[in-house]
Amino acid sequence: MKDAKFYGLCLERLRFQIGNARKRVAESDGLCEGILLECYNTGDPEEIIDILELYDIEDRSLSGVFEKLDDLACTVSLLLREKIGFGLTGKGELGLYWAVSAEAGAAVERTAVYSAA
Repeated sequence: MKDAKFYGLCLERLRFQIGNARKRVAESDGLCEGILLECYNTGDPEEIIDILELYDIEDRSLSGVFEKLDDLACTVSLLLREKIGFGLTGKGELGLYWAVSAEAGAAVERTAVYSAA
């Protein structure tokens, strides 16, 4: 299970990225809430489906894609024992975020829900 892949997300890669993010937070002023782990450089639902291999998705709208991403983030969060979530970056591109704290977890969820609207 260490190297398991869920859709287009590799758990081992995410663990590595979260480890690096922890180091950055420790070296910073500690005011971070959520950290962008990956950016997929697109906000297009069809490209997101292809990048993350969401081929079983029925609703291919942005809202449908975010609904699927919310489910995926929930599953991966449980497996990693870390809170992650998808949202749109300031440029409107899909990003995968790690919540640094419990409060940030709520912010990540709000970002993903807001982005789906």
